[in-house]
Amino acid sequence: MGSNVSRLDSVEHTSADEKRQEWHIVSSMNSLNLTKTPISTTGSLTLERVADWETEVSSDPKTRLARTILSHSEIRSALSSRSAQIADTFIFNNSLDFKTGPITNQRSSGRCWIFASTNVTRYAIMKKLKLDDFQLSQSYLYFWDKLNKANYFLELSIENAHLPIDDRLVNHLSGSDLLSDGGQWDMFVNLAENYGFVPQTVFPESTHSSLSSPLNSLLKTKLREHGLVLRKTAASLRAAYVPAAQAVQALRAKKEELMKDIYTVMTATLGVPPKPDQKFVWEYKDKDGVTGSWEGTPTEFFNQFATKPYKPSESFSLINDPRNEYGKLYTIDKLGNIWGARPVLYVNTEIQVLKDTVVKMIKADHPVFFGCDVGQFSDKTTGIMDPALYEYEDAFNITLGLTKAERLQLNESAMTHAMVISGVHLDQDGKPVRYKVENSWGDAVGDHGFFVMTDKWFEEFVYQVVVPKPLAPKDLTAVFEAGDKVVLPPWDPLGTLA
Repeated sequence: MGSNVSRLDSVEHTSADEKRQEWHIVSSMNSLNLTKTPISTTGSLTLERVADWETEVSSDPKTRLARTILSHSEIRSALSSRSAQIADTFIFNNSLDFKTGPITNQRSSGRCWIFASTNVTRYAIMKKLKLDDFQLSQSYLYFWDKLNKANYFLELSIENAHLPIDDRLVNHLSGSDLLSDGGQWDMFVNLAENYGFVPQTVFPESTHSSLSSPLNSLLKTKLREHGLVLRKTAASLRAAYVPAAQAVQALRAKKEELMKDIYTVMTATLGVPPKPDQKFVWEYKDKDGVTGSWEGTPTEFFNQFATKPYKPSESFSLINDPRNEYGKLYTIDKLGNIWGARPVLYVNTEIQVLKDTVVKMIKADHPVFFGCDVGQFSDKTTGIMDPALYEYEDAFNITLGLTKAERLQLNESAMTHAMVISGVHLDQDGKPVRYKVENSWGDAVGDHGFFVMTDKWFEEFVYQVVVPKPLAPKDLTAVFEAGDKVVLPPWDPLGTLA
């Protein structure tokens, strides 16, 4: 008897579940307007539909005003919010103790990550030596990065020579980002540890470090040709049944011959940099006018001046990527600059953790390297970064509703630029309102080269904050040190280089 009642209850329960499911299906179908039929059943754009749109849109006074103004005005300038410009003041109640200078300028190149990294690193050097004007040589690091990236690509060409030439991976690796100027904090760590630093006066800028496009175009052309040579050589070795290990060594010997072409072009256009163990003399003058002189190698300069209070290798990246699980370590497959060195590593966490980390670092008098999508709702002239900066929604009667995760999924946003946070303005409850940002676009933009970033902009368009381990949350430091990586594909948005 009890068994029969149980079965009956089960039938009734299932029936109720089915009714609820049917109700949800009907409700969803109604919300999708499935009763409406399109004017064009083939999917083509019809003039009849355009006429309908025009009748509806032109009847709106706001749209008529927008048409009057925006047909001869640049939309960002015309729709720039006055209230946002007033609110986003360059006032910060927490800033770094020491002021560095000058404002750097990457000019017509994509080296922002090198500039941001060296701007962070020079802070302790300038403070120690009491300098008011100093730059590490960005061109020096750029040279060794570019040469290593060429080697990295050719190593990948050897590693993947067995794949068809139209394979997605092969196509991606030889694509437009084959030899980009962009990079990441971990790449900077690799350069620092292998090549050290030199002051900019020891290896200054050249035409093609500041105007990189012509050089990059030539190098990419030659590298693609070299990659094809290695593929053909690999095919010949396979056809001759040469053992795999022996074939790799033969291919690497060939690669080294080919790399000479890259080195020749680079030294002609960028200059011949000091070797890491080559001595140089650096003369300087501090802010009191006292002169000084230092002699040593790039490696010695790095070890003496750039390892306190923290070595670059002691810092790691916290990111906010809502697509992926928090509390995990991520890396990008086949992304790097120095073959066999530290890969690009990210510990994913909530955006609030990134904010708290920035505040902690500024209060500890440490500048913050961060990665963001600088092209979103920012104005180069005023230096304002604020989602409320442009009144697009009011002007066009539209809603911009993508979430941060959706922007990443749809290629609407990515980490495209690196800068330095050197101050933060906190409200009476200790919560950040806005951040002081040191850019590398020269002193003619923003407030003498500085930008102001609102807290809301931080939430939506900041993806990365680099933090020394002693200042990082202990649980996330443990995730980083454990080294248990989730490997994302090479074309993942997190593989976009700043």
